[in-house]
Order: sequence, then C-alpha cells, then structure tokens
Amino acid sequence: MKILYTNFHPNNGGGHATYIANLARSFQGEHQITVATPATSRLYAQARQIPGVRVWNTSFSTRLQPMLIEVMALHALLREERFDLVHVNGSADHRQVMLARLGLRQRPCIVWTKHNTMPVNSLGNRLRAWAGTDGAIGVCDFVSRQLMDSAYGSRFVQTIRLGLDTDRFRPSSAAVCAQARRDLLGELPGDVCVLGSVGGTDRAKGWLTLLQALARVPVSQRRRFRVLLAGDPPRGTLRQEVEALGMSPYVVFPGLVDDPRRILAASDVGFVLSFQEAGSYAACESLSMGLPTLVSNAGGLPELVRDGVDGWVVPAGDVEAQYRWLLARLAAPVDAAMAVAARERALALFSLPLLFGQTMAFYQRVCARA
Repeated sequence: MKILYTNFHPNNGGGHATYIANLARSFQGEHQITVATPATSRLYAQARQIPGVRVWNTSFSTRLQPMLIEVMALHALLREERFDLVHVNGSADHRQVMLARLGLRQRPCIVWTKHNTMPVNSLGNRLRAWAGTDGAIGVCDFVSRQLMDSAYGSRFVQTIRLGLDTDRFRPSSAAVCAQARRDLLGELPGDVCVLGSVGGTDRAKGWLTLLQALARVPVSQRRRFRVLLAGDPPRGTLRQEVEALGMSPYVVFPGLVDDPRRILAASDVGFVLSFQEAGSYAACESLSMGLPTLVSNAGGLPELVRDGVDGWVVPAGDVEAQYRWLLARLAAPVDAAMAVAARERALALFSLPLLFGQTMAFYQRVCARA
C-alpha cells in the first residue's frame, strides 16, 4: 500500500508528530510511506531519520493565495505518486488534501485522525466529511462519539488509541529512580511523595489546580509532597500565581526535556489534570512506567485509568476533590499493587503492536469499501 501522512504543525507538533512517526516507522518496508509536513517541524526531522520513508516539505496555509499554490503542488504529488491512502491529522491538511484530490482519475482514500475534543459540527467539518473523508479515527471513545454524532457518522468511524513503545517506557530500577530523584529534586526524606507529569505547563493542563489543592494542606504535612512538572517553565501571570500560593518550595519545573522517562522515574505518582484532553501521551507514558496516575474526567482521560485500581479520576478543575485526594495519600500511600496494575493497563491498552494492527486493518477496510 502507498500511504501519505500529512501534518500541518510547523514546529514541535506534540502528540501529532509522535503518532505519525510511530506509524511511519512501523509500516515502512512492507508499505511505501511518504510524510508531508513543513521542513521546520519536529516531524520532518524525525521522519528523515526513518530508513525508506520519503519526506516532502510543504506547508498547509490558511490564507487563500498560498493555500492555492500548495493545493496545486499537492495535486501534482497525488497524481504522480498515485497513493492508495492519505492519512490526515488536522483541519488545515485535511482541507488541502480534499481539494487536491479533486479531478484525479485515481483518487486516494482519505482517513482523518481526530486528536482533540473540539466540536465537529461546523460547515467546514460537514464539507470535509462529505467530500474529503472515507474513514475517521478517534483516539478515544469520547472523540469517536463526537464523530458518530456529526456528519462523519456516515463514514467508517473507529476508536484506535494512541500507541506507545512500552519496551522503552517501562518501570525503572530502584537505583535509576533514586538517582533521577536526587538529580532533579535533591535529597528528600523517604516519606516524600513525588507527583510527576510530562503533560506540559499550559494553564489548560490543569496543574495549577493541583498546586491550589496542595496549598490547602497543613504546612506540617505539605512537606511530604513535591510536584515535578516538565514543559516550558511558566512565566508571567502563571509564575506569579505559583508564588502567591507559596508553592515555589514544593514544585520544580525542569523545563522541556528530551527524555520524559527521567521525570517519571523520579516520581511516585503521575498526573494529567487537563480541562480538555482526548488521548494523552503523558498519561500513557506514566502508566507504562508503572506509575499509578491521577487524571481528570475530561474527554478521554477517564478511559485510560481504572479508578482505585491503577490510578484515580477526579473532576476537572475541582480543587476540593484534589485536596481530598492529597489527604488520602497522606493516610494511605501508593502501594505496589497499583504500580503493577498501571503497567498491565498500558500493555493491554496502548502498546505499539495494537496501534499498528488496528490502524492497518482500518486502512484495508476503508480502501475495500472505496
């Protein structure tokens, strides 16, 4: 099968880049893979490192004049390469692929993965569902229900969760964990619980509500917690709010990290408390490394965690609920059984072989119908 992957992000690309790189790496060899993305993007750099994968530098503009030029170039690429399927990952590249395949004698199928929980009932979505979608993938059941309740419901819709290299993200040894904790947090008493996340520091990620909850814990007990949060260090108003809460001694911002495993190795519990979230690589990585994980009930997050088994689910933005959770951890620290369950959950729900098998079967189903 000849497959073209597209992604519009010009810079980091976040989970989109990881998702497409994983698929391209898996299918290369057995299938012919091309990736179309801006040369400035993280995905472009990653895809160039995969043997046998072709990378095409393009942008997906929203302004009319450059968009028309890009669509014409994309039309020529589709005509020359005769792809069987194009897998799009955002509205900008979805729109351009839809327009670019107009007039082709051999039209590739279009599969769209919806990575967020934004509404899909706009005019643009209805047009893309009607004229530019043969199949749609939701990264969680929450997103798939959104798709089924929209114009996309007349197409093939399936939940296929994010895939993770569970061999790479695996529980660390006690020695590695101890060293990572010393490097990032210094010497800590043995009764300190480190709450770690690699989910980022945007306000919408909900981490500030955890600090607000921690600020309510009596000072004599607060010393038993540290928060370790990777991502761009907060600035401006966010930094001022952290300081106003008196949380500076209890939270460490190590910045953007090349290897999130180091952050998670230093942690006892993972957390992702977003106000909106579909699939979350941060939560998947946390569980895969054997960390019981605290998540909000936003979007697809509660689908990842079994409350009380391998983690906990709290209402998004609910400071009182998170305060009660902190008090509960003081009374009953995390036990080893939850860590084992977290790892088992990761293996069962989002291993890479599961992602690859389900995605290729979906491709074949969509192409057979076309």
